[in-house]
Amino acid sequence: MRIDVLARNILFLVSAMNAGGAERVAANLANSWAAMGHRVTLLVTYSGRGDCFYALSDQVKLRYLADEVGSFLWRSRKSYLARFFTLRRIVKQVHPDVVVSFLTNVNVAALLATLGMHVSTIVSERTHPPQAPIGRLWSWLRCLVYPFASRVIMLTSEGWRWLQREIPRARGVVMPNPIPYPLPISEPRLAPESVLAPERKMLLAVGRLSEEKGFDFLLSAFAELAHAHLDWDLVILGEGSLRSELERQVQVLGLTGRVHLPGRAGNMGDWYARADLYVMSSRYEGFPNALGEAMAYGCAVVSYDCDTGPRDLIRHGVDGLLVKPVGDVLALARALGQLMRDDALRTRMAAKAVEVRARYSMENILAMWEKLFDDVKS
Repeated sequence: MRIDVLARNILFLVSAMNAGGAERVAANLANSWAAMGHRVTLLVTYSGRGDCFYALSDQVKLRYLADEVGSFLWRSRKSYLARFFTLRRIVKQVHPDVVVSFLTNVNVAALLATLGMHVSTIVSERTHPPQAPIGRLWSWLRCLVYPFASRVIMLTSEGWRWLQREIPRARGVVMPNPIPYPLPISEPRLAPESVLAPERKMLLAVGRLSEEKGFDFLLSAFAELAHAHLDWDLVILGEGSLRSELERQVQVLGLTGRVHLPGRAGNMGDWYARADLYVMSSRYEGFPNALGEAMAYGCAVVSYDCDTGPRDLIRHGVDGLLVKPVGDVLALARALGQLMRDDALRTRMAAKAVEVRARYSMENILAMWEKLFDDVKS
């Protein structure tokens, strides 16, 4: 990675390191910054110890706020105050050149904890705020403290416009996520051939099994197609609170044996490489990492044109199809069917999809971060 940089001491705050998109980006950035010679401390702030799903470099120092606060205080009514004062103590102890924070609640805590310290603090929204309500208190706190941030990162230009409209004193900047290729491998490893026979065609979807991902729409759309495309199966990789509901929907729709929900996989590159077509059915997104990763591995893609993200990645009719409106099951089924039955079109789009590697390369995004670090120097 040939980027000439001044070594910095970076304190990176994230709420958790589970199997989510923001967590994957955090791991990729932390590892890359460490490889560039920066000193990186990754502090997990809003969860107990748990597991770190994504592999971290030995050069990244991983800390948990829960360890620093203590188990008794972590579970007590004084927990928030204890976390706040412990976070402030850690910032003083680490003495970073810059604090980087992901997600609204962590952003608010980071800005309050660094008040009066004269440390550059960059906070980042990871979803499109209008589509992800956080409640009156957190919304008020966000409006109150974001103007104190050195910069507020929004993932898309639509997000930046929202920030300018709602918190005009905040200093916003657009910073998309990097799309690394090839993807690193972590546990658990799950072989595609253990789920799907080699002769079966795979329609792949990836994401947390939660409402915003719209997998209920996807199952209904696949039910419209399954009888006409007997050589195709749908695989949804991920885990989440709606597993039982989705499994019931599979049964009700008569899709048992045609839809597979095998859980999480740490070897996502193997799955993208095996997939014949990728689909995203989200009600809303911030910046859809999995969609970009699938394209980087040469998948033609179909996605709802939700706010925000898909239209930043997909060039409609060139490397994929955008579907409107969100939630229109028949429109999604028509777009999927068009590519499922046309091998030549799917192959042409897949060949163009890989161009996303250059458009959102790790090197390009890291260069943007370095410029930002220079701009906000204390």
